[in-house]
Amino acid sequence: MRVAMIGAGYVGLVSGACFADFGHMVTCVDKDAGKIARLKDGGMPIYEPGLDLLVAQNVRAGRLDFTTDAASAVRQADAVFIAVGTPSRRGDGHADLSYVYAAAEEIAQVMDGFTVIVTKSTVPVGTGDEIEAIVRRVRPAAQFAVVSNPEFLREGAAIEDFKRPDRVVVGTEDERARAVMTELYRPLYLNETPIVFTDRRTSELIKYAANGFLALKITFINEMADLCEAVGADVQQVARGIGLDKRIGNKFLHAGPGFGGSCFPKDTLALARTARDAASPVTLIETTIAVNDARKTAMALRIVDALGGEPAGKTVGVLGLTFKPNTDDMRDAPSLAIIPALQALGAHVQAFDPEGATEARQLLRDVALKDDPYGAAEGADVLVIITEWDQFRALDLDRIKLLMNRPALVDLRNIYKPADMRARGFDYSSVGRA
Repeated sequence: MRVAMIGAGYVGLVSGACFADFGHMVTCVDKDAGKIARLKDGGMPIYEPGLDLLVAQNVRAGRLDFTTDAASAVRQADAVFIAVGTPSRRGDGHADLSYVYAAAEEIAQVMDGFTVIVTKSTVPVGTGDEIEAIVRRVRPAAQFAVVSNPEFLREGAAIEDFKRPDRVVVGTEDERARAVMTELYRPLYLNETPIVFTDRRTSELIKYAANGFLALKITFINEMADLCEAVGADVQQVARGIGLDKRIGNKFLHAGPGFGGSCFPKDTLALARTARDAASPVTLIETTIAVNDARKTAMALRIVDALGGEPAGKTVGVLGLTFKPNTDDMRDAPSLAIIPALQALGAHVQAFDPEGATEARQLLRDVALKDDPYGAAEGADVLVIITEWDQFRALDLDRIKLLMNRPALVDLRNIYKPADMRARGFDYSSVGRA
């Protein structure tokens, strides 16, 4: 089948490359001419493990192409995916749908014959109805169907998630559209992947409900971590004890500095706003947002405590700036709240991240970016692990100790064992453990 992917960002590029690897003919469209030129030259605008190889293989095979010309791609397509950004709108928390609606209008102007328009972007309930109205207004006689097909991709594991998903959700009641979507995802039937067909509004809400629940789960274990510290328990053992219950599961039960990234912060805000507008508030989600925001500030105060309560003039070494490992994405990363809070109290910050330096230069001021973990530790009064990159799991701790002004480590990801760190002479603190 022929696919046009409107938007060559994270979701669009990963989805386009994976559909091409399934054997479909895919054209990724983006208005950013620099991004398209880079992709045509074999460069990657984002860091995602394995994506560069997957793109290169399918470009060589002639199944994947990139262009700024939406018209040619859309006219030939059986399915046109909208995979543009839906950031939080300033002031009210609503998802900004301007890019989605602009894409819908552009598609309507150039599509030819029956076309399935698929919303891959994360959008509030009812967005598909508005897209349908836009297309109908622009092309009253057009033959088309608007489908919801939310993505469930984890940054750092997106290719695996696309090719071996827990489920695929498709929102449509149009039989022709259902047939097209079934053919697009036919390779997944070999793995017996559940394909959940439902109505469009339900599909749109499934995405927000999933992210809201996972965000709530993270926030729950973070609050349990605080309770563990107060009563002398171990949050990692608590997480294991409850996670073995199949009704709960062990995913997203890792205590830390709070959630960030491109999805959970904006999607919980959009879900809360949608619910308020529908006069059916989701107070659990609203509380989750508030608790998560407060947690990032609390983590900064934990670092201040490790500095003896006097951060002014002290040097803080930071390991990890991205919101999670195996990505260069810093959107709503805990580091963006923790580091400025420390700087406001007079601390100097030096940091290392394996992939996040380019973004960090745009988002953080007066942070000395180092070439490796040991550069971040050199001369530091405290070293802080914010992101759990694998290369931070086996640091040369003896070398770290010699490089620092004093051997103090604040481990916000519980990578190391307290007893081991004490034995090495570190003033060590972690999350939810004695």
